Amino acid sequence: MSTQVNWQDFDKLILIRKLRDLVGDWWNVQMHFTDEKGLLRGVPSGKFFSPLNPISEAIVKDAGGFVRTMEDVKKTTISASLAKRPKVVRNDSGFSALFVPLRVKGKNLGCVFADGFLSEVSSEEQKAQLRQYLYSVFGSAAEDLFSHIDDLPVLADKDLHYLCELIKIVASEMIQTQARLSHVRANLHQERQKVAQLTGELGDRFHFSKMVGKSPQMQQLYTMIEKICNSTATVLIRGENGTGKELIARALHYNSTRREAQFMVVNCGAFNDNLLESELFGHVKGAFTGAGRDKKGVFAAADGGTLFLDEIGDTSPQMQVKLLRVLQEGTFSPVGSTAIHTAKVRIVAATNRNLEAMIAEGEFREDLYYRLNVILLEIPPLRDRKEDIPLLMNYFFKKHQPTLAGTSASPEATHLMDRLTQACYTTLLNYDWPGNVRELENETERLCVLASPEDYPLGEEFLSRRITAAQPKDLMPAAAATSSLQLSLEALEKRMIAGELSRYHWDQAAVAKSLAISRATLTARIKKYALDKRFAKAS
Repeated sequence: MSTQVNWQDFDKLILIRKLRDLVGDWWNVQMHFTDEKGLLRGVPSGKFFSPLNPISEAIVKDAGGFVRTMEDVKKTTISASLAKRPKVVRNDSGFSALFVPLRVKGKNLGCVFADGFLSEVSSEEQKAQLRQYLYSVFGSAAEDLFSHIDDLPVLADKDLHYLCELIKIVASEMIQTQARLSHVRANLHQERQKVAQLTGELGDRFHFSKMVGKSPQMQQLYTMIEKICNSTATVLIRGENGTGKELIARALHYNSTRREAQFMVVNCGAFNDNLLESELFGHVKGAFTGAGRDKKGVFAAADGGTLFLDEIGDTSPQMQVKLLRVLQEGTFSPVGSTAIHTAKVRIVAATNRNLEAMIAEGEFREDLYYRLNVILLEIPPLRDRKEDIPLLMNYFFKKHQPTLAGTSASPEATHLMDRLTQACYTTLLNYDWPGNVRELENETERLCVLASPEDYPLGEEFLSRRITAAQPKDLMPAAAATSSLQLSLEALEKRMIAGELSRYHWDQAAVAKSLAISRATLTARIKKYALDKRFAKAS
């Protein structure tokens, strides 16, 4: 194993970065590395670190304080390395520091150390020492720093034990990494080529020409995507749950000139207002309880790329105002900050809700609606393009069958539809697929798990109960056959209205549009037939 440490690589290790962040969040303590000569490593030349408290910041910004701090680190590193075990020391300023030596085959490689804290057993003595030190360095100006002394982290023996264990993990990871570094460097070019290849494959995966669907509705959708992918215009995608709205958004991004930048996703319905604002715009340290450090929001992270706002209809009126400002001005402020930030982000929003009805009810801002609805993409539900069901099931069969059937698929086992009985096939086509493509994929995966090649052709008994139980009944009730035409028509009308109410979750504006009748007519029919939500659900 090589004993030459490439310090530039260590801050790139995810574990080390996460542990460094964890130490900062838990104890407000800094963690750094020194080499075998006691010199600080892994930071820009001429700088020490990014201090986590105002006192440390003032000390390292002072030329004399910087030199004395570096001398403390150098002296303690050499001492700790000779001790061959973790060591807690107090430097001349009064701060405590924990040093954990790095040793490979008996050779000293340096230390991992954490500092910027006080020890509980001597905290009052250290505070007094720190006041004296600050006064000697800054004179009367030190009084401005005295108010921050009581805010310094004070670690008990238990805290020091936990901190030591975490630093040991970092040290162990650094030592083990030595065996891998030479191999990683030798194959760096090859890895970069692989990343480029995977990026290309990712773009190819979401190319609209690879999307499954031959129906006229889907062909029109692909044509529209091709036309607008390089535009900066905001896009609104509408469709029921499970129709693939995020897939369309990804296709827009990866087929555009923005493909090399970030594609970020936020489900607006998954957060309350405060969390959503922080997720979108970020926050500064101290903005709210638990905000221990600055956090970049997805608007900043997606700069130059695409931001997909899913379930946009679930946002509150207050959040709609803030989103409108970003769309109009391209500016935002992190939570707890007055600073104005800008980001050039393409917005793609999606919803399964009737935004027009929400505007009429005062639940969605009309100005935001028009800002989002520059280009509208409507994804048809699966029940309206059932000619795509065989293509989709064959696609999902190829995806799941080799891994889920327990054995590799035979070369000819690529068409699931050829392995179904006519009755099973008819049942699948007759089902309305309320969960759309997502539900169809789940059902195909289920068939792959439950069915074996010896079971082919597969009958209805292999389908989910919800599918077989939902087969359409005779539209006319049995009693209607011997009744009057008027009663038969009323029975059919009642069933159709109840079915549409269930389909659109009692959204009467959407139901009236679907049935091509006025809202007033629909209200009258609901009253006439004594329909309520329980009836619609049961129907």
